[in-house]
Formats: sequence, structure tokens, C-alpha cells
Amino acid sequence: MLEIKNLHAGVDGKEILHGLDLSVGKGEVHVILGPNGSGKSTLMNVIMGHPKYEIISGGLEFEGENLNALKTFERARRGIFLSFQNPEEIPGITVENMLRTAKQAITGNKVIKILQFRKKLQETMAELQIDKTYASRYMNVGFSGGEKKRNEILQLLMLEPKLALLDETDSGLDVDAVQIVSKGVAKFHTAENSCVIITHNTAILKNLKVDKAHVLINGKIIKDGDAKLVEEVSQNGYAQFEAIEADL
Repeated sequence: MLEIKNLHAGVDGKEILHGLDLSVGKGEVHVILGPNGSGKSTLMNVIMGHPKYEIISGGLEFEGENLNALKTFERARRGIFLSFQNPEEIPGITVENMLRTAKQAITGNKVIKILQFRKKLQETMAELQIDKTYASRYMNVGFSGGEKKRNEILQLLMLEPKLALLDETDSGLDVDAVQIVSKGVAKFHTAENSCVIITHNTAILKNLKVDKAHVLINGKIIKDGDAKLVEEVSQNGYAQFEAIEADL
């Protein structure tokens, strides 16, 4: 589904990713691990096409199509979704209107049945323990940190992308909120879509089968593995991997 080959990329003239390779198949769950400042969020933003980030060399393909020249909205229409580490507030646009407009743009269906859409929205909000009145509130305005993160998962479930990029969606959440988010991600994931997750908290992975894990340090993936690698990092940290990277 996603193929990244020898990717060199950065921001403001500074190269952050140094020849990164990553292959994500349909139905797979990948976890990206690494210390702060290692380039994890840069990778997510480059995949999504954030205009501040520049591809220096190498490339990205999604379902066989080269992404390098595509704008962010074009990538979203092809089925890529990014859940932000720090979701933005959008005054003047309600949660329901934003989701309905986004759904229309992605599917190309300009006539979405409002009652049917609203029913699904309210059911999904209930599953995520989001008060139904939040549908008529402006996007993330006045929301707590946990409410913003659950709202990100609400968007994921309503928009039904092919590839979900989750950038520390669980950061700053209490135990109960992490469980809700984890169940939401698990509900989204099927054999037909894929997830790439950045996390420091293994609790969000509780309801998911991790296919592959990758340790990213100083802009390079220096270790690949399976779910056991996630546990290894959780128990022992990154010191051993930083030593490996220093020798490369």
C-alpha cells in the first residue's frame, strides 16, 4: 500500500530524514518507535504532504502512485489520513459540518443523506464517549486535550481512509481515554486498510495485532522487528539502538 524508498527530507533547509525505507502492506499495522527529535513526526508530515516539509530525494508511492508532487488534499482524497499530535482548533466550522464536507470531498458524493450521516455520527460519538452536543460545536474549540484526541479518532472512523497515520494520538491521555482511543483504532482497522502508529505508550496497541515495528533514530530506521520489538523498547529504552546508530 505504502512504499518509501531512500527518502531524504527535511524542513527549513535542514535534512531530517536520511535515506529512509519503509514498506507497509494492505491490512498491516506498523509501529514507529524512537526518542524525541528522531524524525518520527517529520516522516508523518512528509507522507501527508505538509507544505513546510521538502523531499530532497527519494520518493513515496501509495497504491503504486508516486506521491511526491501531490498536494495534501490530493493525498487525503486518495485515502491517507493523519491524526495530529496536537490537533488544531478551527473556529466557525462545526464538527458535523467539517466531517460531512470532508466525506463529500473524499468520496466525490455531493449528496450525502443528512439523517443517515447524523445517525452514524451520533453512534460513533457514543462509542468514543463524546457528548453528542459536541457535533454542533466548533472544531476542537474549547475541547480538552483528551476530547481533541478522541475527536481525531471520530474523524478516522467517519472518513474511513485506506491508510491511517497516527502521530502520538495517545499522548497526554489518562488510562481510560487511552483505552477508548485504542478500541476506536481497532474498530477502524480491517484487512482492507493499514495503520502506521507513532507511540511511546504500548496501551494504545492493546487491541491491535502489530505486524511490524521500526526504531527510528536520527532520521534513519536502524532496527526492524515485530511486536516483541515494541516490548523490548518499552522495557529497555533506546540506549542500545543509539549505540547501533552511532556505528552505522
